[in-house]
Amino acid sequence: MSDRRACPAVLIAAPASGQGKTTVTAALARLHRNLGRRVRVFKCGPDFLDPMILERASGAPVYQLDMWMIGEAESRRLLWQAAGEADLILIEGVMGLFDGTPSSADLARHFGVPVLAVIDGTAMAQTFGALALGLARYQPDLPFAGVLANRVGSLRHAQLLEGSLSEGLRWYGGLSRERGIELPSRHLGLVQASELNDLDARLDAAAQALGESCDAALPPAVTFAAPQPAPVTPSLAGVRIGVARDEAFAFLYGANLELLRAQGAELVFFSPLHDARLPEVDSLYLPGGYPELHHQALAANATMLAAIRQHHAQGKPLLAECGGMLYLLDGLTDVDGQRAELLGLLPGEASMQKRLAALALQAVELPEGTLRGHTYHHSLTTTEHTPIARGLSPNGGRGNEAVYRLGRLTASYVHFYFPSSPEAAAALLRP
Repeated sequence: MSDRRACPAVLIAAPASGQGKTTVTAALARLHRNLGRRVRVFKCGPDFLDPMILERASGAPVYQLDMWMIGEAESRRLLWQAAGEADLILIEGVMGLFDGTPSSADLARHFGVPVLAVIDGTAMAQTFGALALGLARYQPDLPFAGVLANRVGSLRHAQLLEGSLSEGLRWYGGLSRERGIELPSRHLGLVQASELNDLDARLDAAAQALGESCDAALPPAVTFAAPQPAPVTPSLAGVRIGVARDEAFAFLYGANLELLRAQGAELVFFSPLHDARLPEVDSLYLPGGYPELHHQALAANATMLAAIRQHHAQGKPLLAECGGMLYLLDGLTDVDGQRAELLGLLPGEASMQKRLAALALQAVELPEGTLRGHTYHHSLTTTEHTPIARGLSPNGGRGNEAVYRLGRLTASYVHFYFPSSPEAAAALLRP
């Protein structure tokens, strides 16, 4: 890995959350894909829902980039790898451009990727230019590509926004506020891609609308340095891991699955919602998702509940994250007060809240090693079980999430990023 690779790239950021970064990133990805270009998209920071949309838009897997959770070396490897197989790299930022430590701006500056600022143009005219100039000049050493307006009302509105730009800021076009382009959301973020029957139609409509307002030329190429080789040991050779994946459990990092396979594991996907029994596996991985939307159906699948209880009784490894942990509890109550009895492997109850309960990056020191990840949930859990560890946020954010251990069962609200400690992840799932 001694060669450097160059590929056109931009990081799509915004002044704040809610400006439409994902819609614009997806529109750009589908626009260039429809032009016959190979597009690779990345997402800054921890996120499961946006990548589902972006994978459909680009037709390629979407991985996370982050200077803390993923780390500089792994982020560099992912970008270098993508540069060797793509015609365009798009990186969707997180929150506002300069928000957080590390921020989207920090990542853009470190890898030399120019920022494309998305600004919601609703109820705005010349002030658009002032906001754009502030984003471009706030940190003088930040590479800046230009500006794209979202939720534009008309051709005249777009002309006013474009005309407000100064100091040579490039206009990347405007995306209209037409119905049928915006992506719907719920309490944890966007609706899952699998739930949107008209998603491809929305993506094509957004791509067409964007293409009609902008030049689809590729941005300048960015050079990515080669990473240092990091061999993966076959710590899970011959191990069959059952991975829950359906409408209730879908919050899976592609990098986690890639690592488990690289360590020699065979992944067997199953549905706690629809399957009557477990596949023949050595270990179970129950990721996060939306069990609160399906808790009655999960409770009604008695044969699956019995199979998972038997798996645990046999002393086999089981790792449960966030929604997966809720599935382990005695009961889960939704926001309407409807309770369902679930696995009962972790004594306790959870109840859904209408407000966010926790959001933070997490580092957890486990007996197996230190894993990094994040927490993001709207539920509160009560249990008398004593945790074996608690997470620590590098930014002092709310969280300090508990990790529970009962035999070979490990459960927490934390969504772990396995490549942050491959051997620790393997130890949690190795028989």
